[in-house]
Amino acid sequence: MLPKSRSRLAMAVLSIALLALPAYAAEGRVLVAAVHPARITLDKLEAIAQARGLKIFARIDHAAGAHSIGQNLRPTQLLVFGHSKGGTPVLQCVQTMGLDLPLRVLAWEDATGKSWLGYQALSGPGHTQTDAGCDAAFKQLNDTLDALVREAARA
Repeated sequence: MLPKSRSRLAMAVLSIALLALPAYAAEGRVLVAAVHPARITLDKLEAIAQARGLKIFARIDHAAGAHSIGQNLRPTQLLVFGHSKGGTPVLQCVQTMGLDLPLRVLAWEDATGKSWLGYQALSGPGHTQTDAGCDAAFKQLNDTLDALVREAARA
């Protein structure tokens, strides 16, 4: 049996962990460690996406934006891309998915210098379907996005 003070500490740590994990999981974010710096990793993702016929809509350099106002930000860039072939079936199922499309992937370097790619999974709360065609459309788009991100992260 733990002493009362250790028991309270253990309960506090467990409570914090239980509160933090569901909030993180509920966000539906997928984070993938990358082997190259953020900029190079995003270059690779952009090249892979273009090679597969996806359109690049924008590339936003958040660190450059911060620098433009005299602030510092570790490397952080967003790639916005997609194709009507993958997005249209999802939009036909849930038209408000237009808020989440085109696809977006963030590349950044954390405080330790480790590079990451991250994206928001497209099958979170409010987007679940019971129609088999819609389930398949969401799965296809999520699987494609995940494969692109993982390929770029390890390339």
